[in-house]
Amino acid sequence: MSVIKKSARLISENRLSDALDVLTEAIASEPSNPDLRYNRGKINWRLGRHSEAMTDYEHALALDPDSKARHALEIARDVTDYFNPDLLNP
Repeated sequence: MSVIKKSARLISENRLSDALDVLTEAIASEPSNPDLRYNRGKINWRLGRHSEAMTDYEHALALDPDSKARHALEIARDVTDYFNPDLLNP
C-alpha cells in the first residue's frame, strides 16, 4: 500500500496524528516528493497548524510548480489574511 493511500485510510478513520506521522516519516526518506508535502499540509491544516500547512504547501510548490499545493496555498493565504474590523467592534 502506498504511503498516500495509507495516510488516506488513517484520515478516513479520523487518525490524523497517525497519518501525519506516516507522511513525516515518508518525507524523511523521500524529501523531493511534492505529493507527500501537499498531503501533510492538508492534515496540518485540519489540525489547526496553519503555519506548518503553509510551509508544506510552499515546499511542495517549490518541488513542483504545477502541484495542487498552489491552489491550497492561495486559499490558506486568503484565510489567514482575512480581516474584518466589524468583528472587533461589537
